[in-house]
Amino acid sequence: MDSFDLLVVGGGINGAAIARDAAGRGLTVLLVEKDDLAAHTSSASSKLIHGGLRYLAQYDFRLVRESLRERETMLRTAPHLVRPLRFILPEAPGGRPWWMVRAGLALYDLLGGRKSLPRARGVPKNDAAVRAPLRDPNAKLAAYWDAWVDDARLVVLNALDAKERGAEIATRTELLSARRDGDAWTATLSGGRDVRAATIVNAAGPWVAEVLGNRLGEQSEARVRLIRGSHVAVPRLHEGDHAYILQQPDGRIVFVLPYGALSLVGTTDCPAVGPDDDRASPAEIDYLCAAANAYMRRRIATADVRWSYAGIRALYDDGAADAKNVTREYRLELDPDPGPKLLSVFGGKLTTARALAAEALDKLGIGGFKFTRNSPLPGGNVTPVFNARLEELAEWLPAPMLARMAQAYGTRLDAILGDAISLVDLGRHFGAGLYEAEVRHLIDNEFARTPEDIIWRRTKLGLEMSAKEQAALAKWLGTHRPQAG
Repeated sequence: MDSFDLLVVGGGINGAAIARDAAGRGLTVLLVEKDDLAAHTSSASSKLIHGGLRYLAQYDFRLVRESLRERETMLRTAPHLVRPLRFILPEAPGGRPWWMVRAGLALYDLLGGRKSLPRARGVPKNDAAVRAPLRDPNAKLAAYWDAWVDDARLVVLNALDAKERGAEIATRTELLSARRDGDAWTATLSGGRDVRAATIVNAAGPWVAEVLGNRLGEQSEARVRLIRGSHVAVPRLHEGDHAYILQQPDGRIVFVLPYGALSLVGTTDCPAVGPDDDRASPAEIDYLCAAANAYMRRRIATADVRWSYAGIRALYDDGAADAKNVTREYRLELDPDPGPKLLSVFGGKLTTARALAAEALDKLGIGGFKFTRNSPLPGGNVTPVFNARLEELAEWLPAPMLARMAQAYGTRLDAILGDAISLVDLGRHFGAGLYEAEVRHLIDNEFARTPEDIIWRRTKLGLEMSAKEQAALAKWLGTHRPQAG
């Protein structure tokens, strides 16, 4: 029977970050995930690394400060994956006084401390690129900066770094049960495998309470509030690489984000009846369309929605009556029972996952070198040499394909391209710039197994590939079955 220092349950951003940090501190780590990495909440976000401007209105200054500092860490350690994004904030008719909005933006900058992004400022009257997409181009506007991230790839890179530091990452593996047995847990996993672990971390996201009660037989004082956040993708509402943040009459904010040829509009805050209640409802879709239509010149309706998705956030229930006001602070609960330790994770977000992981291991009394604040994620050691390499590749790689792959893989791009000097060298083309060489890399090195893993989480090319192309990829995978790494 294999033994580990740490068994992490859940392959979302929190579980992957904890596995990475623990492996880097020298622990033997097993991460189990019943589906694919980032199969649920962590691939269904607004895809932002941000402080959370709206949390200032809730006086949640600690969360905003920590998030902004973590934003700086992510920009530094994953510069290929995390990119600066300019947000335009229009004045809301009947909303907060404009002086209050500007003061909030100044506080947002102040809480971030020294940072690499520009500070907030007003938008000039002659900035047509920003003003033209708005219904009221003469409205008062302010601009500030946060950052964008490919959420699912962020999870995968954390898991990949954990693996390279010695952790075992077991996807499609479910924790069936575990019991305290002397000085360790004995856990039964799907597939008939039993393992022992000195400590269990329950980072199962929306399933955290279910794992705690049904799989581990433990009780918790903490309660989980399941909140659904939905998004829609529609034809572009504006040109350019900037985003809009739109204040709503109900006190929420809605983002309009550039997403390739589409605009991503989100998010909502609706109570979910369970972990599997992860479909955008018609009412949410109508809400998001109306939220955009209140500000944007190009109007949208349900018929314009090209894609929708929803994620279930397992937030710590602080008793707030309204879902939008439930705290986004994470809570780490250490089980008081004697014997092998159990830590459960409630809440959290993409931006603060690294800090959450460090705090979780500290709470467990696990020492060791804390490397994650300064160590690049895989592919993040970008230098002028890499930029020169991109110029070479631009001679034969199509620009959209090169940009996508450079952002996804960073300095590890050559692990896919190898000695290729033409597209023919990359093998079969499945569509939308996805070639056999990349598919093999994702399966051999990045835990991908199915077409969905590849085109909806590792690459997001499902939006561009036709049904016929997706079917051809599925058939190829079934026939070739590349060696899983």
